[in-house]
Amino acid sequence: MIRPRLTLAAATAAVAVTAIAAQPAGAEPSHGHGRTVPVRLLALNDFHGNLEAPTGSSGTAVDDNGQPVPAGGAAYIAAHIKRLQNHNTLKVAQGDLIGASPLISAAFHDEPSVQFMNDIGLTASAVGNHEFDEGLTELKRIQNGGCHPVDGCSPAGKWKGAKFDYLGANVLQESTNEPALKPWTIRKINGVRVGFIGVVTKTTPTIVTADGIKGLRFDDEVAAANRSARELRKRGVHAMVLLVHEGDNVVQGSKPNDCGVVPGAGTRIAAEADPDIDVVLSGHTHQQYVCTVKDPKGQPRLYSSGSSFGRVITQVDLQVDRRTDDIVRSSMKGVNHVVTRDVKPDGPTATFVQTWKDRVSTIANKKIGTIGAELNRKQSPAGETTLGDVIADAQLEAVKDKGAQVAVTNPGGVRADLVFKDNGTVTYGDAFAVQPFSNVTGVTTLTGRQLDDMLEQQWTSAGEKILQPSSGLHFTIDRTKPIGDRVSDITIDGKPVDPAASYKVAANNFLLGGGDGFTVFTQGKDQVLGPIDLDALVSYLGSHSPIAPPALDRIAGK
Repeated sequence: MIRPRLTLAAATAAVAVTAIAAQPAGAEPSHGHGRTVPVRLLALNDFHGNLEAPTGSSGTAVDDNGQPVPAGGAAYIAAHIKRLQNHNTLKVAQGDLIGASPLISAAFHDEPSVQFMNDIGLTASAVGNHEFDEGLTELKRIQNGGCHPVDGCSPAGKWKGAKFDYLGANVLQESTNEPALKPWTIRKINGVRVGFIGVVTKTTPTIVTADGIKGLRFDDEVAAANRSARELRKRGVHAMVLLVHEGDNVVQGSKPNDCGVVPGAGTRIAAEADPDIDVVLSGHTHQQYVCTVKDPKGQPRLYSSGSSFGRVITQVDLQVDRRTDDIVRSSMKGVNHVVTRDVKPDGPTATFVQTWKDRVSTIANKKIGTIGAELNRKQSPAGETTLGDVIADAQLEAVKDKGAQVAVTNPGGVRADLVFKDNGTVTYGDAFAVQPFSNVTGVTTLTGRQLDDMLEQQWTSAGEKILQPSSGLHFTIDRTKPIGDRVSDITIDGKPVDPAASYKVAANNFLLGGGDGFTVFTQGKDQVLGPIDLDALVSYLGSHSPIAPPALDRIAGK
């Protein structure tokens, strides 16, 4: 999930973290005097199924010169990894490898992306919140193998499972309080053992559908990491790496190896986790940074993150003391490498990606409608977007037969723009890129007072998330007023909302389950469900093409 970047002023007021020395690509760490042995880590985070080189702003990364350069794509990742790896290398990840994926991966339940991770030799990954998009049972199928219970086997045949361990130390079975996933794993490399612990953001229940995390509890990340560290110590493992799907934002313009973080949830975990944990590799916020933090004993440890969509590979070199079996902290060196496209792509991987592209092309290239101009996520001063409005209109139309009067959709569920191309043609693949989650559209009944309360939940201490309204819903916002008193003049079809009256409001099941902090939705009554949100958008495009960008006048204010 991408969060807004914060300013330098905000960063300077927060807890200090510092940069850690970078190391040239491919450099071999010293073997010392025989007492220590080298280990290299190569890490990815938030890949989100981007087998093809991502496009637009998602397909560039800021390099060490502060310039945006084309980046990402599985064939380029594989090429860079082959250049960076040596015989001391372990490859790891920090979650969201799958979920919110392009159609080339998502159409096959992300099996192609996990196979790519198998192919590059991934050994362990923390689970991310998106690993739960289809629920724990599906995640375990991805881990262990077997064909999808509804859609059956993919064109590649029976799925054989991930060759790496998915780790989730803070993911617990609600009924037993026991781990739902493997909390940690141990790898032997160059004659020494390294323990890997995985945790996912404890906010997962607020950003995943209720069905996706049904029966699960997400413990505090630090508490869970510390439990796993104790278990590793019992087994004589002292070289420890924490893979955490949580992180921080950065000041605007930060380069790959800057430590421009605005300390937040990620820094808290990195600073408070068990002092035996030597390295903290993070993700979730889609930012890039290489830092050090002080552990609870005041010792420095590396803390980093590698952007998203396969645009950055994090390299960490370290030495493990043979006598103590622990990492020598002073030996740690980290560097973020941009996955540039100025190298020769890896041939077998390119063939692999093309194979899956061919398999999905019939679905992806099907024309479903047209647009008169680009529909995008650029916000008006009030926070409204043309694409958000169209999606809300589509969802309202999809469930009008269930009594819906208005609809709202969350901005985080809109994942790409509809770019004007080929005379405005929109394909199924284009629509899928916009709405990849397969959320279900539904209707609930709220009172006018509850509708007002729900709209006030667009602001929290963590920031704002402006809901996109359907054409019949209008309201005014005033950001100068206190949180909880910013919305006024709510109307439906031109009539003021009566606090005591009942209204049927449409939204996706993520919001209906209280997602993104909109807990008032859970107070609704008589909920009924309709089609998948993507199907609603596809149908709307087919019925109303060409669609022009709507006027951004549904939300007033600044």
